[in-house]
Amino acid sequence: MLFDFADLAPRDRYKLMASTILPRPIAWVVTESPEGRRNAAPFSFFNMFSDDPPVVCLGIGARAGDPKDTARNIRETGQFVVNLVSEAVAERMNVTAIEFGPEVDELAEAGLETAPSVKVRPPRIACSPVALECERMTILELGPSRSLVVGQVLAMHIHDDAVLDAAKCYVDTPKLGLVARMHGRGWYARSTDLFDMPRIDVADWRERHPAQDAVENHSHSD
Repeated sequence: MLFDFADLAPRDRYKLMASTILPRPIAWVVTESPEGRRNAAPFSFFNMFSDDPPVVCLGIGARAGDPKDTARNIRETGQFVVNLVSEAVAERMNVTAIEFGPEVDELAEAGLETAPSVKVRPPRIACSPVALECERMTILELGPSRSLVVGQVLAMHIHDDAVLDAAKCYVDTPKLGLVARMHGRGWYARSTDLFDMPRIDVADWRERHPAQDAVENHSHSD
């Protein structure tokens, strides 16, 4: 069935995209206001987009027409920490998704301990298995209700028991136990049901399909 987005309301476009573009990793973002008020909130419009420079992007919506605390703090201070969410801390992440006012410290409401960052002022969430210290590169205003935050990763923290070889940067990814956002208002996915499918080298493919290679060579000679 075709859905022409030009004919759909924004809410309907959201439902279609959020129900099909998944699973989506969760950025559990900690920021501070210029006055030092802490804020924590999860966002699933999130992913990595470059390794050189190391870049992550966040899509942050508005709340009742006003910028969310996270977007406002990043705009004013230029710093934020992206914490990744394991199944063990998923319920506390969900507490920080409550739309508290800007005067409320979501970290305290969820009973979360923090640890100091080394490159930025906002702290990281101590129980999160991975934390990315980030600096704002730019913010793109995509419309009246959505901002795209582009941030450069300055440092990464990974729990020691999930690091296989620090010198080689080998990580025991399954041990992180990360969860991802799925469809609807409350569905999530575990990262435990995995399968391995290595990428295919061109030479290996040609060795397995010599007939196809011969057809292509004949085509090029015509």
